[in-house]
Amino acid sequence: MTDGGHLFNNISLGGRGGTNPGQIKFSSSGLLWKKSGGGKAVEVDKTDISGFTWMKIPRTNQLSVRTKDGLYYKFTGFRDQEVSSLTSFFQNSFGLTPEEKQLSISGRNWGEVDLNGNMLSFMVSGKQAFEISLADVSQTQLQGKNDVILEFHVDDTTGANEKDSLMEISFHIPNSNTQFVGDENRPPAQIFRDKIVSMADVGAGAEESVVTFEGIQVLTPRGRYSVELHLSFLRLQGQANDFKIQYSSVVRLFLLPKSNQPHTFVVVTLDPPIRKGQTLYPHIVLQFETDYVVESQLSISDDLLSTKYKDKLEPSYKGLIHDVFTMILRGLSGAKVTRPGKFRSCQDGYAVKSSLKAEDGVLYPLEKSFFFLPKPPTLILHEEIDYVEFERHGAGGSSMHYFDLLIRLKTEQEHLFRNIQRNEYHNLFDFISGKGLKIMNLGDDQMTKGVAAVLQGDDDDAVDPHLERIRNEAGGDESDEEDEDFVADRDDEGSPTDDSGGDDSDGSDSGNEGEIVAKPQRKELKKEPSASKKKPREVDVESSKNKKQKKKKDPNAPKRAMTGFMYFSQVERENIKKSNPGIAFTDISKVLGEKWNKMTEEEKEPYKAKAHADKKRYADEVSGYKNPQSSSKWSQPMEINSGSDAEYD
Repeated sequence: MTDGGHLFNNISLGGRGGTNPGQIKFSSSGLLWKKSGGGKAVEVDKTDISGFTWMKIPRTNQLSVRTKDGLYYKFTGFRDQEVSSLTSFFQNSFGLTPEEKQLSISGRNWGEVDLNGNMLSFMVSGKQAFEISLADVSQTQLQGKNDVILEFHVDDTTGANEKDSLMEISFHIPNSNTQFVGDENRPPAQIFRDKIVSMADVGAGAEESVVTFEGIQVLTPRGRYSVELHLSFLRLQGQANDFKIQYSSVVRLFLLPKSNQPHTFVVVTLDPPIRKGQTLYPHIVLQFETDYVVESQLSISDDLLSTKYKDKLEPSYKGLIHDVFTMILRGLSGAKVTRPGKFRSCQDGYAVKSSLKAEDGVLYPLEKSFFFLPKPPTLILHEEIDYVEFERHGAGGSSMHYFDLLIRLKTEQEHLFRNIQRNEYHNLFDFISGKGLKIMNLGDDQMTKGVAAVLQGDDDDAVDPHLERIRNEAGGDESDEEDEDFVADRDDEGSPTDDSGGDDSDGSDSGNEGEIVAKPQRKELKKEPSASKKKPREVDVESSKNKKQKKKKDPNAPKRAMTGFMYFSQVERENIKKSNPGIAFTDISKVLGEKWNKMTEEEKEPYKAKAHADKKRYADEVSGYKNPQSSSKWSQPMEINSGSDAEYD
């Protein structure tokens, strides 16, 4: 407890599909919840709170916070003794007495509907079975004369690692219902639907947008959209897709001009991400014409401008379209804006040209992060980095014109940025060393000399571990190493590929006469990442000749360090083969990846400890190793074939 407030750990923010653990603080000015590990945060000012509700749920207590904008936040994890102390605090600090609700645990799906504000509560025998926010409703359909289907926006509040998310629910309203009385022309179900439409964000009944930007090119999710900025959410409306994103999901905005091109990126970073089918999008990448000037008048009342949005928004804006869009979105969402920092490339731009996973793009070295755009949009915070490593470019030969930058995270995931022009080296090296990031030595006693050897044409004894790996794989040698990418702790592009089951309720219970029956219709499943198959290497005639002339690998070269997952795979691979006779090699990798992702940190610790020891062993061996073949392999220019690099990412 600090500053007259209350601080609680292990408090989860719930939604339609899962919970996110974090920390919450109540003070005399409002409440602040932060997600564990950083990212998503919820801040509600005292003046915006309209009420509190307590509910006893299995093993803990749930606090619902209602805002004057119609939003509901549900926090779980409070102990019984904390309920009374917080109730007194709310009464003294906010002048609000929390309500108390009881949870129905009968399992019945027939009851009554309670519509309060924009919340729909389903009541069974006077107790709440569930509640949903009508602000999440995207469409309503009337099937027959008695069934009403509610469809929800895809950007729900579920965490990215949750498998199930409620996307659709139906209500059966019999003609004998007395809560929504109808007639022959308008049955009770029609009256119920009209009531929902008037309260939910559906069609013409939706909240009017503050400002709209037409025909904006969005690179992820790809398409042209009409971008509407509302008071509590932004909407992307395209021909095939419609995304609604609550401002509470907006973590940060990035305004990044493209070097020597008439376009500017505006990136909206989200937590949780939006979805298109089974693909997650944690970053919305919009591209604006840099020199296009717009003039926008905001559709917002003078009262709101002078109170809630004082010093945040102006009645009208005129200027470059990306600046106007960012200023308005910042004022509405409260998200901070990140712009390019001190780094400058040789072309006096803010980024360097590079490629990631066979996709060409630009890498922005920012003050607290690296950001690769446009696809796959990859944000790497400096605090997540274990070390960086400058490497000689090794695609199909040797080259003095390009180099690669390897960024290894503390989670053991690696990002390799290829095809960076040689003249960008000094600017990048000065920037990275100035940020205090660890630069991996390539073999010389002095770190700076070891890194600079990447760009020298003279003979040296430095060993490039990643290049050795490329040479081994290009030579067709069999390797027991698994593809590490598919078990990475975080997938920036977010493209799960395998199905995960879940039984849907068929709503077959027949309710009492006149009562409404709620039937969950469909759960949209988020799928676990699966093993990615490597593409066959493209080899032309010239590279085949070079391949024949290549010298054999030095048998005394240090063996590359293994990851924790590799140690785990060595132990479990034979067990999987025995329990699944005839299983394909790719399926073995898939099963291993699934088992590894389901393990707790405690279960992974023995394997990670071995990996840490092996990493130290490798660093020690590399520091004293001299490659007898290195004197001639970097003296010739190389031919770039970026299309064949994908298999090494």
